[in-house]
Amino acid sequence: MLQLDVLDLKIIEILKENSKLSYKEIADKIGLSTTPTYERIKRLEKNKVILKYTILENKPLLNKGMKVYCQVSLKGHNKELIELFENEAIKLDEVVNLHHIAGNMDYLMLIETKDIETYHHFLREKLASIPNIANVQTSFVLRSLKN
Repeated sequence: MLQLDVLDLKIIEILKENSKLSYKEIADKIGLSTTPTYERIKRLEKNKVILKYTILENKPLLNKGMKVYCQVSLKGHNKELIELFENEAIKLDEVVNLHHIAGNMDYLMLIETKDIETYHHFLREKLASIPNIANVQTSFVLRSLKN
């Protein structure tokens, strides 16, 4: 197993905050020269500690300002029905996260839409069209305190 030291963890935190920084800027923040910093980042990438670089979107400007958590339970739980639900749900653009969970419900979904009317359309026209759904419970996010 790959051993991470304090500098590796600092690099990860710096990149999580701003992945567009240059190797020199990261090196300056951790107190190393550019070459060893570059080598550490490449080692973290090669060993799959860093999987990808991404961006944060301004959700309201992209008509995705409303976050909704949906808990979905299925009528049946055989392999084919589970795979059918999963394959259809992951195709929906509004679905940001999809987790198969243990407990009273089978799935937890994070949905992002423009507003409540758009969510209502998503629920009736898209989610409800997937076979085998027994129940959907919806929770609207009022305010995000930590992402």
